[in-house]
Amino acid sequence: MKTHEQQLDDLKNGVIVSITVEKENFLSFREVLVQRKDFKHFRGIAQQGGMVSYSYDINARS
Repeated sequence: MKTHEQQLDDLKNGVIVSITVEKENFLSFREVLVQRKDFKHFRGIAQQGGMVSYSYDINARS
């Protein structure tokens, strides 16, 4: 199983298109995500049931 950091790197590098994070793992995942320098390039969309789907955008959000 890959770490959150490895998943985020795969998403950034185009190895995967999105990451779906379960409700139970959200806080630990977000803790890793907000520490990254490229944090603002990741976009999370809330899904029904507490899951969040993340994608990577070349343009950082403001």
